[in-house]
Amino acid sequence: MFRHSMRAFLVSLCALTAASQAATAVALAVPADQRPATRTTARALHAQTLADLTTAMKGEAYAYATYSLFAAQADGQTRPADGKVAQQAQPAVGELFRTTAQTELNEHLREAAALAGVVGTNEANLRQAINGETYEHQVMYRGFAEQARKDGDLEAAKLFTEIASDEGRHRDAYRTALTVLTTGRGTIPAPPTANTVSVPAGMPKVKAARTEANLDTAMHGEALAHAKYMLYAARAMQTGNAALARLFEGTSGVELHEHFAGEAVLAGLVRTIKTDLRTAITGERTEATTLYPGFAKRASAVGDGAAARFFRDTAADEAKHAAAFQQALNQLS
Repeated sequence: MFRHSMRAFLVSLCALTAASQAATAVALAVPADQRPATRTTARALHAQTLADLTTAMKGEAYAYATYSLFAAQADGQTRPADGKVAQQAQPAVGELFRTTAQTELNEHLREAAALAGVVGTNEANLRQAINGETYEHQVMYRGFAEQARKDGDLEAAKLFTEIASDEGRHRDAYRTALTVLTTGRGTIPAPPTANTVSVPAGMPKVKAARTEANLDTAMHGEALAHAKYMLYAARAMQTGNAALARLFEGTSGVELHEHFAGEAVLAGLVRTIKTDLRTAITGERTEATTLYPGFAKRASAVGDGAAARFFRDTAADEAKHAAAFQQALNQLS
């Protein structure tokens, strides 16, 4: 899987006890949706380990979302944005992207989330979601929209503004749900329905580097929100709160199929099948040789052995993914 963007490869859900003061200090220094988790299953993890696990989750969620789009492209389910004849379908490549995406989400991200203690009580999960949605509604997307307008990327400004409004509605629904849980009065809101966006292959539709960077940040945030909300939905269902599970699931779908997809169109995320494979290969190799080994080394140095093992095991998986993608590319060449 590949992380934040081609420009940032090298940069870098379940218990209820608080993490160390150091971890909390680090968490409060960044936006709510980007904060490392602060609940752990045994002793508190080191702040840097938590930060690395958060980076891992964000990257794995992004890979899942992106590989899912690459799979649709390879399956011949999407047409080029320029209206030209679509490429010949490559169902074997589509299946490779699809199965790899499932590994990133259902193995790697879930393991990282469990180590970081991302999932708590339904009330705690709602508070985390409210914090993230509030930040995106009030700060992030409004700021991105203003910057895009200044840079002449009006289509991006319009999309960012629309998503900001959506996130405000998500926040309000989560606030209502939290009130229902804490007071026992009222009804949990019905889940939103995603207006699914098709993502054709094509070049970026923005011109400013700043807009491209903001789209990348936004896509990573939406992908992570999708994954976390699905974990929160599972917790809600486990505790017998089907209405809350439906709310989380519905919102998760909006984040992925509407927000992430809409941003992917403007970013030109999906290209030709060969280009998609090359992009995946580069990312997987970087993670296998640089990113995850670095995380493992840091975790080992501070005694976070379980996290170190996770990082090493994930690095090995990513190397296998890179090899499989390379083989697929060779067969197309």
